[in-house]
Amino acid sequence: MGVFTFEDETTSTVAPARLYKALVKDADNLVPKAVEAIKSVEIVEGNGGPGTIKKLTFVEDGQTKYVLHKVEAIDEANWGYNYSVVGGVGLPDTVEKISFEAKLVADPNGGSIAKITVKYQTKGDANPSEEELKSGKAKGDALFKALEGYVLANPDYN
Repeated sequence: MGVFTFEDETTSTVAPARLYKALVKDADNLVPKAVEAIKSVEIVEGNGGPGTIKKLTFVEDGQTKYVLHKVEAIDEANWGYNYSVVGGVGLPDTVEKISFEAKLVADPNGGSIAKITVKYQTKGDANPSEEELKSGKAKGDALFKALEGYVLANPDYN
């Protein structure tokens, strides 16, 4: 099994505590409101904490599909959240698991810096394709921006 690690960073004008609440604590309810293609987020196993499996159901190219996320760690005090894609269409045939380690830090202007480490654990000696990497990054960026947009459009959201 190969492990391919990528790091990325993005900024937001939203303060870390508010953004963390939207991205982690309220995500199951907010994601279907903020992203039209996502129809539901449901817990299929667990209580929401580490070990929990969540099923995200969405429509892509006119078809209903899903992806399974496993919550690996939650660090509310440091605005951290780790999860893995463990099943569904979000997992290419050559990939065993995709893990995300995300953390928000305050930026000097009152906003946030989102730091993410993505680890592709491949089957055998397979490499993730450039297309898979670009597609995964685009989907992650779109989800982040959609939730950030929801928070900005709803000033009473705390």
